[in-house]
Amino acid sequence: MTFLPFARRAGVAALTGLLLTAAPTALLAETPADTLVVASAIDDIVSLDPAEAYEFSGLDYVNNAYDGLVEINPQTLQLEPGLAESWSVADDGLTYTFKMKKGLTFSSGNPVTADAAAWSLQRAVKLNKTPAFILNQFGWTAENVDKMIMAHGDDLMITVSKPFAPTFLYNCLTAGVASIVDAETVKTHDAGGDMGNEWLKSNSAGTGAYTLVSFKPNEGLVLQARPGYWRGDAKIKNVFIQHIPEAATERLQLEKGDIDVARSLTPTDVEGMAGNADVKIQSDVGGQVYYLAFNQKNENYKNAKFLDAMRWAVDYQGMADTIMKGAVIPHQSFLPQGYLGALDDLPYKLDIEKAKALLAESGIKNPEIKLSVRNSADRMDVAQSIQNTFGQVGIKVDLDVGEGADQLKAYRARTHDATLQTWGPDYPDPNTNSSTFAENPDNSDAAGNTGYLAWRNTYDPGELTAKSQAAVMERDPDKRKAMYEEIEKTHRETSPFILMFQQARQTGLRATVKDFYTGGAVDAAAYWLATK
Repeated sequence: MTFLPFARRAGVAALTGLLLTAAPTALLAETPADTLVVASAIDDIVSLDPAEAYEFSGLDYVNNAYDGLVEINPQTLQLEPGLAESWSVADDGLTYTFKMKKGLTFSSGNPVTADAAAWSLQRAVKLNKTPAFILNQFGWTAENVDKMIMAHGDDLMITVSKPFAPTFLYNCLTAGVASIVDAETVKTHDAGGDMGNEWLKSNSAGTGAYTLVSFKPNEGLVLQARPGYWRGDAKIKNVFIQHIPEAATERLQLEKGDIDVARSLTPTDVEGMAGNADVKIQSDVGGQVYYLAFNQKNENYKNAKFLDAMRWAVDYQGMADTIMKGAVIPHQSFLPQGYLGALDDLPYKLDIEKAKALLAESGIKNPEIKLSVRNSADRMDVAQSIQNTFGQVGIKVDLDVGEGADQLKAYRARTHDATLQTWGPDYPDPNTNSSTFAENPDNSDAAGNTGYLAWRNTYDPGELTAKSQAAVMERDPDKRKAMYEEIEKTHRETSPFILMFQQARQTGLRATVKDFYTGGAVDAAAYWLATK
């Protein structure tokens, strides 16, 4: 898109042009006091429409431009009222009432109403983009959602299909797909019945602390604070998010003062900045898990012995101690540490001889794997280690390297052979990962269940689907915890997934930057609280 003349908005047109059109090394030597300059790899962005955004970078943006009925406090990571001031559930466990806050407005000045909230959730369900599955879990479809989500004056009435644990619904409503959009504005940008989807890919219409000024794929975003934000005005007026995928470049720019925040640093870069008083490293265990996945359209990946051989051919601890030092911790279950039911034991380790024996027992001769890898420093380091240790076992690995968005398209179309990916929780409930790793209600190509990682890998989990669905209904926390532990144990021993690590996030900051929250296991940065 063509960038807006930013001088009319903030008087920093020169900085905008420099950040979004010049090479990273040409950035200013010192960032303005009213501007937070963030360097990150944002090539994963597919859309900025909150009903479609589902990648890490896109959800960071949504978290700062939009709000939901229920929010997560970025400092405590606890649920708190968002655009709804209170909520309740009927005795039948099926009907919820959300009372909307009064006096709130969208960035356009239009009032936030129960009608806008109802339309926003209905819209997300009807558009049925990738993250819609989060809402569809409650029995909402394009055909029934207008009756199951309805506005009554200042109240929003929500009906669900089953008496789930109430916190399951509340947690899901914190997801980006449940963001409330300015219905009046978005409707004016409908194009061929798309409910404003194309327009919202590069424009904002929310209640968040920031509005979108400009977006250029694979180059950057420009955000500007809106006055009167209901949580308190953003401390910094402008946010520039610059696409800099090279960790070494981020480090150089951070040390020079060209950027304020570096989000893609490698452990080597972090170690190299030790002793520099102008920068600091902020550590935070994130919700992302690193995993290998194998598409079971390839019959080799249904062979239990072959899958076991690969599990024992990964150098989990070695990578965590060297190439990924400080960036990850070994973790071999799909629920991140801190989630109800997460398994923290580590049953697998690198054992070349054991892997060789299992490969021989599998009967598969001279196996070859085409491993899809996103072109970023951490992914490439891990992929090359796997290529090396698998090779020692007798498994040839060819690396298929590409841009993040292209890799995701192939993954969601089930056209990959094997892939190295990360996955972050969509909401703070164990069902968020259990449902995608261990459920697949329809394994046919026609189902298009891209929200299920099991489906993407043509994996039929069998009884695990029913067990996971039962766990989300269990209201006794101890019983629910035990159910997830059993599901995870079976999954890691039988599925075509190899869980390897949990993120140990390391963010580089200029020493003057404070209160930059990266979201913990929810993995959504909050720019509006940051100061410098």
